[in-house]
Amino acid sequence: MSTSESTIKGKFDEAAGKVKQAVGEAIGNEKLANQGAVEQVKGHAEQSWGAVKEATNDKINETREREQPKAEQRAHDIREKVTSTAQNVKEHIQHAIKSE
Repeated sequence: MSTSESTIKGKFDEAAGKVKQAVGEAIGNEKLANQGAVEQVKGHAEQSWGAVKEATNDKINETREREQPKAEQRAHDIREKVTSTAQNVKEHIQHAIKSE
């Protein structure tokens, strides 16, 4: 699973928030401590969003890899039907011309 930009940013915001909260609590600055807590929540949310994006991308890639051979076979079958139909039309026209 690849790490998304959201996950990395979320981890950074979570760490920065912890530092702000600790500093705010250490110096008695409730506003700074609260900002740190908010930044941690933001970081958790970003990491969650990143995990969703990563799981979605992984599932898309897995499905694409699994379905690719089937899609290629269907495309081949359709090409075969089209060329066979064209051959039949040509033969039908040639037969009609010879019969006249």
